[in-house]
Amino acid sequence: MASAILKRSAMMKSVAGGSLRVAATPAASSSRAYASISIGTDLVSAAPDVSLQKARSWDDGVSSKFSTTPVKDLFKDKKVVIFGLPGAYTGVCSAQHVPSYKNNIDKLKAKGIDHVICVAVNDPYVINGWAEKLQAKESIEFYGDFDGSFHKSLDLVIDLSGALLGHRSHRWSAYVVDGKIKVLNVEKAPSEFKVSGGDVILEQI
Repeated sequence: MASAILKRSAMMKSVAGGSLRVAATPAASSSRAYASISIGTDLVSAAPDVSLQKARSWDDGVSSKFSTTPVKDLFKDKKVVIFGLPGAYTGVCSAQHVPSYKNNIDKLKAKGIDHVICVAVNDPYVINGWAEKLQAKESIEFYGDFDGSFHKSLDLVIDLSGALLGHRSHRWSAYVVDGKIKVLNVEKAPSEFKVSGGDVILEQI
């Protein structure tokens, strides 16, 4: 009992310290470390009938009658860079992942990218507040995957219950043309930031 409390205390200290250093739970570690999707996968076919929720205030949500955006509308006939992360307001996501795209937005647009999208397993209201705090809404389009259905469809869910986050998204990025994945990067752990940043994908396009 005491050992378990000490382990949880150490884990929470590492999260509070600014980065998400959480090992997957036994149930999660027995599953694939990487997504089942790959280069050439059609995201629209992989996530049929799935919709995301554009970041917005609660009042905007009410006025829009809680509208959602079908995945097909985000990718059809477009060149898109999309990146997913464990959650709003977490360390690496706030300090490194989002800024890496915000700081490279002009270079990505110069390469013909129509949209740069950030998605996380959060509701759109939390995502909106976080995006505004990061002053990134002018550069990046933020979407919530409130029930994780998008990431479940892509086999990109990880159990971070040890950090009191529940089931969240792996840290990943992709370059997608007309719905088909041309480049895919998935970090080995949510605390890592080696392959999914804006600097990396900029060189891959």
